[in-house]
Amino acid sequence: MPTSAKIIGQSGPAVLLLPGGAEATADFFPGLIEGLLEDPGCRVIAYDRPGTGTSDRPGLLADSATALHNVVQDIGCGPVVVVSQSLGGAVALLWAIRYPQDIAGLVLLEPTPINDTPGCIQLERVMGWSKRLYAVAGIHRIIQAQLLAGMRRSMKGKALRPECSVALDRIGNTDVGKLADAVVGIGQLSRDFRVEAVPRVPTIFVTADRKSDNSIRKSHEELAAGLGVSTMTWSNSAHNVQLDHPDETLAIVRSLIAQTAVAQ
Repeated sequence: MPTSAKIIGQSGPAVLLLPGGAEATADFFPGLIEGLLEDPGCRVIAYDRPGTGTSDRPGLLADSATALHNVVQDIGCGPVVVVSQSLGGAVALLWAIRYPQDIAGLVLLEPTPINDTPGCIQLERVMGWSKRLYAVAGIHRIIQAQLLAGMRRSMKGKALRPECSVALDRIGNTDVGKLADAVVGIGQLSRDFRVEAVPRVPTIFVTADRKSDNSIRKSHEELAAGLGVSTMTWSNSAHNVQLDHPDETLAIVRSLIAQTAVAQ
């Protein structure tokens, strides 16, 4: 079995988790694995793709689809329902295009707008600058402090569960250099992205509670329309919706699994 791949559960639909950024899968979706094991009973695949999380192998974003395909092939439990957040959502869409036979359904939680090429180019550029600054003695502490403060501001006034607060601080303390490496190539991948190439499988698309004229919201709505679905928004939700709305996250994953069972 590939490094970092772990199957939790003995039987039932196969669900693969794709966290955001370069984060580890463990505890990124608080309560989700336990909830899926209880109902409807699943095999949950926790896998840190190369270059992310606890993986000890380097990896490029452009190679993520092949790495995930190889995991599913090696484990022998495809097609899978993919639960993804942020950069994991972009990876899920790229994977679905390249290996449609692997995908039973998609849960896209605040996916990085891979359809927004200028935004993806800017993301790659900004993260490159951040990595260079991060390497300067003392500066990395300032950058990490700003990231963590921004994460906490996004959750201000929200009553997070203790495990969600722990996850929030861990994400906010991310390795900026590792995150920068994780988005290398996203500009070109966005240029090549064609939404019509994504297979039509049961899909749920969640976007955060932003103003209607927000650029990310507009990109999400365009992407969802191209996928043939509508966006779903939970009141007072931020980018990490799996933390401020864990119950709703579990509910929609269960709903998507039920949809895939009907579709098969």
